[in-house]
Amino acid sequence: MHTSGIAFFSLLMLTLANGVSAQPLRTAQVQAREIDQRYSIDGVVEAARQSTVSAQISGRVKSIYFDVGDRVSAGQIIVRIDEREANQMAAGSNAQLAQAQAALDNARLNYARAQQLFAQKFISQAALDKARSDFEMAQAQAQASAAGAQQSALAQSYTAVVAPYGGVVAARHVELGEMVTVGKPLMTGFDPSQLRVIANVPQDRLQDIGAHPEVTVEVPSLNRWIKAASVTVQPSADLRTHSTPVRIGLPANQPNLYPGMFVRTHFVVGKENKLLIPASAVVRRHEVVAVYVVDEQGMPRLRQVRLGAGTEDGEIEVLAGLQDGERIALDAVQAGMVIKK
Repeated sequence: MHTSGIAFFSLLMLTLANGVSAQPLRTAQVQAREIDQRYSIDGVVEAARQSTVSAQISGRVKSIYFDVGDRVSAGQIIVRIDEREANQMAAGSNAQLAQAQAALDNARLNYARAQQLFAQKFISQAALDKARSDFEMAQAQAQASAAGAQQSALAQSYTAVVAPYGGVVAARHVELGEMVTVGKPLMTGFDPSQLRVIANVPQDRLQDIGAHPEVTVEVPSLNRWIKAASVTVQPSADLRTHSTPVRIGLPANQPNLYPGMFVRTHFVVGKENKLLIPASAVVRRHEVVAVYVVDEQGMPRLRQVRLGAGTEDGEIEVLAGLQDGERIALDAVQAGMVIKK
């Protein structure tokens, strides 16, 4: 049982009209207390690390190993492109390299012989220069062919498209048998262990939240509150809304959280007094929201109240219907059973 904001609580023994002892009813006296004043604004979850893998060679999609929602490890092959054309290019480049290497070896021998003949004065300086020029040309051609072979081998490796890091496939952009060109997006993925929230804060509230704001992220769909790991106020503003993006980093490995989810961000901007009660004390019947107020005789009486926002501690603010110092039943279900008896 959470007792933050409750001055004290006591157990009242209620005796039924027929003299049979009832179960102890847990009650507490409510008091207003000073808590953090918060400015709340909606936000959206996004991946801190998300990327789209594109084709680096042209070809036909031969195999697709993963689909949307699948988990992928770093280095795993996600798409394979038909390698026959790349293999032919690599074979041609290797043949050209072998030819250039043979020409280089022949030019090197000719140059060596020309140097010997020139030393013996059997050939002219022009003939020696010609042999040296042929050797240098063959050397450059061999280097160019080697670079071409390396490029072909690299292109050959591009037929197996691998995941740059471990994550989840968010979108698949190609189909099996589809022809792709260089730059064609293949798959988009994100790392679910690294998430953040983007909230667009109006310019007139930037001074309230400060340069280093304290932020808590509420995920209504999961009924979860998350303390921000980091907060960055970006030095830019939207031209249409004149709001400033605030990037809120979340602790790593948040379960059941994924990009695009709606969240609510709460920035601490000061202190204020609020009357808070535990969520377990609230009764919701259709459109009626109420609590059980315990009178001086120790009997619970249902009273309608108007509630505000909840807190990360599981409490709810009371806007109207209760006064400071009144006693309420902490367990609405138990109080309802007492009345029925």
